[in-house]
Amino acid sequence: MGNVLQQTLPNNAKQNLTTMLESLDTQCHLCTPTSPLECINHCQTYKLKNELYNLRIAMDQPNYTKELFNVLKNETRLHILSAITNNKFSLNQLQQELKKAGHAHSQDTINAEYLQPLMAVGLANKSREEYYATHFGGRLTETICSFPEFASVLPPHSECYEEMLLPELLSGPKTLEDIETLLAPKIASRILKRLRAVDLIVTPEERDYIFFFKSKRDPNKETFSITERKVYDTLPAEGISAGKLAKETGLSMRLIYKYLRGLKGKKLIFVRKTPKAYDLTHKGVQLACVLKTLQQIIGETWSGSHQVMHANST
Repeated sequence: MGNVLQQTLPNNAKQNLTTMLESLDTQCHLCTPTSPLECINHCQTYKLKNELYNLRIAMDQPNYTKELFNVLKNETRLHILSAITNNKFSLNQLQQELKKAGHAHSQDTINAEYLQPLMAVGLANKSREEYYATHFGGRLTETICSFPEFASVLPPHSECYEEMLLPELLSGPKTLEDIETLLAPKIASRILKRLRAVDLIVTPEERDYIFFFKSKRDPNKETFSITERKVYDTLPAEGISAGKLAKETGLSMRLIYKYLRGLKGKKLIFVRKTPKAYDLTHKGVQLACVLKTLQQIIGETWSGSHQVMHANST
């Protein structure tokens, strides 16, 4: 058996999968096993390619990504996946591992409710009555571990609209109209309400998105009181909300609205209502980054599986 055959996969789980496959292909050409069984039983390259081959079959299902996220949004499954990422566990060992975490399940339940779903979407596999995380499952687990609330803030058994929307908000706040181009209008409000309830998005107070601007009318043709002039001069070219104007001038909101009404009556200012925008909270940014990374890993793995399928067909 050649030395290349005994090499393991790179430790860096974030390494580009396409680059890894190209490197492993080169190793395969240099390898001189004494029999095909050595490849099947010992070669990590063979195991990765076989994993990707099987993954491609699952990934070609039209609702694969939705099913994958719904499998992951379960704390017990994530606990199992984390445990088998670094070590192989028998069913009995997994039962004991879950007991330590306060989960008392029969082995039949562990197999049917947790292991089988993980295996169905290519996150786990079984060898000689022991379960282990696939390379794909290990990469996803590593990413999810950076956000411990993953399974609790996202709704289980959903259509995964939240998972679709949150990464889109990383580019900046979006109005309801923007969001309705991503989600069906009839469900957008419900999804936004759900995200606000778990502190993933935030919207400004009403006074923060009504802005006051100077008009083109010549102020020298009007008479001002000292305070009215102060309010007018504080208005920036890009507009300002009443709340911020109160802070800038040191006046109360009641007085600010009084002087703004006077300036509007003199046609020296006008009002523009900016549509309410939905933005990510700090926690929302963290989860959105995790979801974006998961999507990138899924896309990269799909491409890698295509590479393996193409190689097998030629």
